[in-house]
Amino acid sequence: MSHNANVSKALERQPDWLQRYIDSPEKQKQLYKRTLIIVVISQIFGGAGLAAGITVGALIAQDMLGTDQFAGVPTALFTLGSAVAAYLVGRISQRFGRRLGLAAGFLTGGIGAIGVVISALTNNILLLFASLLIYGAGTATNLQARYAGTDMANTKQRATAISISMVSTTFGAVAGPNLVDVMGGFAASIGVPALAGPFILAAAAFILAGLVLLVFLRPDPLLVANVIEAVKSREKEDLSIVNTNSTQRIERRGLIVGTTLMILTQMVMVGIMTMTPVHMRHHGHGLSEVGMVISIHVAFMYLPSFVTGILVDKIGRTAMAIASGVTLLAAGVFAAIAPADSMLFLIVALALLGLGWNFGLICGTALIVDATHPTTRAKTQGTADVLIALAGATGGALSGMVAAQSSYATLSLAGGFLSLLLLPVVVWSRYNSKNG
Repeated sequence: MSHNANVSKALERQPDWLQRYIDSPEKQKQLYKRTLIIVVISQIFGGAGLAAGITVGALIAQDMLGTDQFAGVPTALFTLGSAVAAYLVGRISQRFGRRLGLAAGFLTGGIGAIGVVISALTNNILLLFASLLIYGAGTATNLQARYAGTDMANTKQRATAISISMVSTTFGAVAGPNLVDVMGGFAASIGVPALAGPFILAAAAFILAGLVLLVFLRPDPLLVANVIEAVKSREKEDLSIVNTNSTQRIERRGLIVGTTLMILTQMVMVGIMTMTPVHMRHHGHGLSEVGMVISIHVAFMYLPSFVTGILVDKIGRTAMAIASGVTLLAAGVFAAIAPADSMLFLIVALALLGLGWNFGLICGTALIVDATHPTTRAKTQGTADVLIALAGATGGALSGMVAAQSSYATLSLAGGFLSLLLLPVVVWSRYNSKNG
């Protein structure tokens, strides 16, 4: 079916209430603000659900298997699960709207967390691995939710909307690890292994996030945006094919640059972050020192988001993409030259690593939103997040090999220089935009 036919069909099926959003820019602004509030609430819960897998997933596997040989399997499983879920949530959202797509993802993640608790009770390792795979749906949905706030945003609001979503994730993500002991005690009091306690929290958090979206994300921002765009498309049907082709070329460039930006920043960040605790333990740093460095790193991944979003909207996508590459290079250099006993150097390096990732993710997300039409936006975003998840898994897997074959310094420098690949991609995009 042609695009024009799809447009006409969408307009014919629209309910009466939708016409009010088409006719009123003020109602569109109200829906934008309401959507952001709902997304923020769901992300606070969703962020709390993220902590379990990172904090105790490996420990549960180690405890059940009696060896640390397969302690990395849980991370690999929920990363793989998140990649599959990102694809499916994107497709569901495109067809049925953000409300059903995101709610389904969070609720599925909650079911996975419940499965982990049951596996710990029954000491069933196969159920644990299967449940962790399903739990990954919650982590993927938490990332996908950042797009929902952009559906009704104009081009000057998109990065800010993304950043608000990411900042709200921080509240739950910070609270989650701090509740590990509390949830462990609660689990033990009801006859569940203490290590499964954080997954009880994750189950409740993911399910609450899903219910918030399912109940309150009405009207669905993506469905409203689809119809508004359909009206605009019908009004512009007399535009020449030359203009259409030119627009398509610009959109392709935006997709390539945005996706490349997020893939490279994710690979570099995960690669260096994964081996930093190992490097620190090898040089006599205790768990509390490791925890401090990683917590500062996580803080710089999310807390600067609000400022980053404003910068991306105000000074532009290109400038912030370059800033991401340069910041990640600085992180790699600092990590490489850091004396083994210097906490200060490592803190600076990991803070810069988090900040460079933050720049890249928000800027890349904004580029993808800019470059996609509402009728294909959600599934395109889902595909991009699949690539991000796979890039993270690749970065984590390769980091151990590189560090084992050479050194942590070599890994850090390699990651820093890999981030510089962003610069020719940005230059290519700028050159092509100037030359049509």
